[in-house]
Amino acid sequence: MATGDMTNAPESSGADASASRTVLFDFDGVLFHGDSFAMFMRHRYKQSLLSKILALLTMPWWLLCGVFSRWWAARVLVHVALFGMSQKRYQETVDAFADHIVRRPRQFYRDGLHALRRHVADGDEVFVVTGCEQMLATRLLSQLGLPEVGVIGSQIKPGWSGMRVKVHNVGRRKVQSLAAKGVKTWRVAYGDSMLDAAMLKQAHEPVLVNGTPKLCKRVEKALGRSVARVAWY
Repeated sequence: MATGDMTNAPESSGADASASRTVLFDFDGVLFHGDSFAMFMRHRYKQSLLSKILALLTMPWWLLCGVFSRWWAARVLVHVALFGMSQKRYQETVDAFADHIVRRPRQFYRDGLHALRRHVADGDEVFVVTGCEQMLATRLLSQLGLPEVGVIGSQIKPGWSGMRVKVHNVGRRKVQSLAAKGVKTWRVAYGDSMLDAAMLKQAHEPVLVNGTPKLCKRVEKALGRSVARVAWY
């Protein structure tokens, strides 16, 4: 099991010539400190009095949902926060939030962004595969000077009551979303949790970012082989 900083991340080599040049990065916990979409939701509630009122009115429902699944409760709160919002307004709100967040010092993993840029410079086909909503992740990467990087994320769709969750791109869904885009093999994948296990398992070189020894053992057990480990800041 390899440990170290981002300089220990896999490099291209002749031995990998027959492998895909595709490289995958998770976003939250790998490139971004924290949960980017949850941060956007908190910002939305802070800025919208209507969202606060609706959250209070619907509290019995989302608390009941939370008894069975935290995701169901979170989904309800997302729909409440985006109630009455058009797709155009949603994009404008996301863009304004991303443009503000990208200026925060230490909001992003410098080492992760350096590794991503290195792969791009090496000619690899790089995708960020994330549970973050796709428009938000795309805007953040664009503002970081990485508009050429493909983003496959969770999706929001317009509905009668406003914007609603269409796809939550986590776990095995990431592999399915990649396949839907025609991406079926990849050489390197960078993840930070068990939710990335399916994506890491199919990588020629799986890399766990800032993983604890306990998490590393769980991931290796799920993959049935060892993973490289990097410490990024």
